[in-house]
Amino acid sequence: MKGATNIVLYDDQCPMCTFQMRVLTWLDWVNVTTLLPMSDPRVAEVAPGLTREDLSAAIHCLAKDGKRYRGARCVRYVGMRMPLLVPLALFLWIPGVIWIAEKIYAWVARNRYLLSRLFGCKEACALLPQRERRNEKEIQTADSKT
Repeated sequence: MKGATNIVLYDDQCPMCTFQMRVLTWLDWVNVTTLLPMSDPRVAEVAPGLTREDLSAAIHCLAKDGKRYRGARCVRYVGMRMPLLVPLALFLWIPGVIWIAEKIYAWVARNRYLLSRLFGCKEACALLPQRERRNEKEIQTADSKT
């Protein structure tokens, strides 16, 4: 699993996070990410240095080159690799913007369960179908062989 794509670790117990990952599957036309929920036992294998508290605090991206990005920096990194998200990612490169984005991200992350209820993310997840992607299928196939 390591090295295949950029691995995005997210909180699958959070309806807002799950909804955002579903949207991300539709935006990821070129399959640059593999989504891995933090409840998956493989997280300890791919990110041994990250604690459950780290993973609960923010989304993380484990880049193919071994670097780690979290929070708004993860959004910026992943966004530069998906055509529809490039404008957002470029905006986050303007000096000072990432600092503000990190502050906003931290507030949203701390309040994500409340925001999920407020915006009805659980119901939205029911409307947005999961896109079948080869990245996640390959992981499931590889795991079933071992």
